[in-house]
Amino acid sequence: MSSGSTATPDLSVPGERANPHRGYGSAPMSSAMDQPDPALGWASDFDEAWIDLGRPGAPGRVSRLDRGWSTVVRSMDEARGFADPLRVRNIGADVAVGDWVIPSDDGERVEHVLERRSAFTRRASFDGMRAVSHTLAANIDLVFLVHALGSPPSPRRLERELVLAFDSGAEPIVVLTKTDLVDDPEPGRAALAEVALGVPVLLASGKTSDGVEAIRSYAEGNRTLTFLGASGVGKSTLVNALIGAQRQATFEVREGDQRGRHTTVAAELVPLPGDGWLIDTPGVRALSLWLSGDGIERAFADVFDLMDDCRFRDCKHDQEPGCAVQAAIAAGDLDPVRLHSLERLIEEEAALEEEQRAHDKAADKRAGGRTLPPEESEFDEL
Repeated sequence: MSSGSTATPDLSVPGERANPHRGYGSAPMSSAMDQPDPALGWASDFDEAWIDLGRPGAPGRVSRLDRGWSTVVRSMDEARGFADPLRVRNIGADVAVGDWVIPSDDGERVEHVLERRSAFTRRASFDGMRAVSHTLAANIDLVFLVHALGSPPSPRRLERELVLAFDSGAEPIVVLTKTDLVDDPEPGRAALAEVALGVPVLLASGKTSDGVEAIRSYAEGNRTLTFLGASGVGKSTLVNALIGAQRQATFEVREGDQRGRHTTVAAELVPLPGDGWLIDTPGVRALSLWLSGDGIERAFADVFDLMDDCRFRDCKHDQEPGCAVQAAIAAGDLDPVRLHSLERLIEEEAALEEEQRAHDKAADKRAGGRTLPPEESEFDEL
């Protein structure tokens, strides 16, 4: 079954709920067990995908990728390091951290990847693979877009992050970290909230633990969180505060621009205290879009709403009479930089679609009419 399609999960506001794996036990799974442990994040949509395959093998969740190998956990003992997880090859399989997979009967390789409920995907980050996607994390419920106080806000980066988040199928939430560095975090929060268009903007500090419990509450019910942010925004410090241990190394940022080095070098699925999961991903310097669903429309809903009021349906939003977008700019209700940012993203997506068509055509020709998936080794240096 293809792992590319997504289904939107039910993401209700966290509240009091019974622990779904209390009393279930955490004995290692075997091929004879009836059901994967819901404590790992297993839910009804994955069960349906497994049934569609005929319930083969014993599903497990990918906790780490290492140069063509998947580490697969099948119990909470394995996830917390009390038992050895399974290591299998990703031969011909498109696998990401967070995926539910079914190993082959001999336990040597990934046999099936269950359909993803969400996938955080961007374009591969080097020129030789520009028309190939790179999935940072799979089966995530909430993605926290991390920005830091102490340096000027980056609304243009947040716009790109929101497009990726909406397209992933996960629920986005903005987190503004390092509140301990400023006397008043409200101006920074307001600047990002103006771009976020109703997406919550939380305040937090990994050093003082302010706001950490509010973030942790979103993981209740065995949901999976992930964080996306540039290097130096305090992601690793926040991860350490959430986990309650010094799991990730942290480095001081440069004094001049408040930027830092990547302190997480490989994505990893980490159990949180209590219940819930965190997919810890490396800092991302370049945010290249992949083929968008409705992410651009949702991230720029304010601009698209204005476009609906233009006099002409084919309005270019430049100098046409009756352009509602230009009227909003003239009235000071829309920043022209935001319109320019939207236009650039649309142009980038159109160019990517053309690259993708050319890539698929070349791959199809090389395969004699049968398009082959990229080899796992091609992503070793990402």
